[in-house]
Amino acid sequence: MTSHSAPRRAVVGVDIGTSSSKGVLVSVDGTVLAQSVVRHSVDRPHPGWVEMDPQVWWREFITLVRDLLGSAEVTVEAVGVSGMGPCVAVTDDAGEPLRPALLYGIDTRATEQIRELEDELGREEILRRCGSVLSTQAVGPKLAWLARHEPGVFARARRLFMPSSWLVHRLTGEYVLDHHSASQCTPLYDTGALDWYRPWSDGLAGRIELPRLGWSGDTAGRVSAWAAEATGLAAGTPVTVGTIDAWAEAVSGDAHNAGDLMLMYGSTMFLINTVEERVTFPALWGTVGALPGTRNLAGGMASSGAITDWLRSLFGDPSVPELLAEAETSGPGARGLLMLPYFDGERTPVADPAARGVLAGLTLGHTRGDLYRAALEATGFGVRHNVEAIRAAGGRIDRVVAVGGGAQGHLWTQIVSDITGLTQDIPTHTIGASLGSAFLAASAVGDADIARWNPPAARCRPDPATTARYDELYTRYRALYPATADIVHGLS
Repeated sequence: MTSHSAPRRAVVGVDIGTSSSKGVLVSVDGTVLAQSVVRHSVDRPHPGWVEMDPQVWWREFITLVRDLLGSAEVTVEAVGVSGMGPCVAVTDDAGEPLRPALLYGIDTRATEQIRELEDELGREEILRRCGSVLSTQAVGPKLAWLARHEPGVFARARRLFMPSSWLVHRLTGEYVLDHHSASQCTPLYDTGALDWYRPWSDGLAGRIELPRLGWSGDTAGRVSAWAAEATGLAAGTPVTVGTIDAWAEAVSGDAHNAGDLMLMYGSTMFLINTVEERVTFPALWGTVGALPGTRNLAGGMASSGAITDWLRSLFGDPSVPELLAEAETSGPGARGLLMLPYFDGERTPVADPAARGVLAGLTLGHTRGDLYRAALEATGFGVRHNVEAIRAAGGRIDRVVAVGGGAQGHLWTQIVSDITGLTQDIPTHTIGASLGSAFLAASAVGDADIARWNPPAARCRPDPATTARYDELYTRYRALYPATADIVHGLS
């Protein structure tokens, strides 16, 4: 007589990112059973435009989930989702996309609409009510851009999605958005009232029916029979509301308590500081947190890992360990190179979509390791600039948690610690937002403890001698942008 063990109880987490989509299968006790990745690229049809077809998000979700389900015998008890954002994907009544989605702050097309809305609504009033000033990150100006430049599309638009809410809709038929994502829909959402601000949202959204609101870990609905057939998930499986990737990633590293600062090392660099009460500061984004009762100060660099990926492609695609070894040999200061990392413009605290990358100090003697080192250091200087803004706003930093793919290598985190003077905790799993989404799914159907799921595995401490060297270079870094801005603006 043959005995068979029962399938393991598990949850699925999927995240739609800028350069890839990732899925993870996790047992309800927090054991990672399987991971899967599908790589993609965004579309850049015009300078300043960054887009992606929402249908790609659904196709990749199906690929990831079928891959995960084929890797282990499990009973999936819940599904969690997250994705890049805030994005603007408009659809018809049936939820069919009318055009590619306009992505988050790296899409800089709506600068004219930002100025017009500030003049109409008042910059200070927007900050007071919405927690953030208008920037390329904001949803409202991009809706205004669609209304002006694609009036036929805007007239037919009836629903507004982001990657997470799009997946929820495909899976369950529900039309819902989490409060955090809504708080980045400036100026449509009131961060004090925790609701859409109808005097502004009704005018900007036109005939779009805004989604109902929920919290990231709430159950949005259940997998439909149609979605079950497409994905292999069981019909009736609960699906959580989901959120923007960086906030799911903060959850994955247990970096959502007051005084925590999450650093997300990815194609872009993101910073989330959890604060005790609502704080507004014009150089940062004041948002609602992923969990009920939480508030954040957040910042984001438009380019970080994307720069090193670009350099690697220029160098003929050598291995990342090879380039990191050469960058380590280059040493602090990259043998006299200094880079501004504004290759896609810059979000916080510079807020200049027309900014561009600058590499100063080049000689014929510099190597690819020097350039790679300069890019890693540029990210570190950008992090320090944002940290200074967080502290100026009144944010408290008691603990720093490094997450994301870039946190897996020693050199990048060490450079950031040396430049900022901050010690960083590195969790056991740095696989990112998909793990945070899986945890939210597990929490929705039972008890789960992220401290047990993903405890700290290492700690990166600054070297005081190197920090002193970087202090001098940071002064030059801060001087480089104002010294070159007029030239760069003319070129861009």
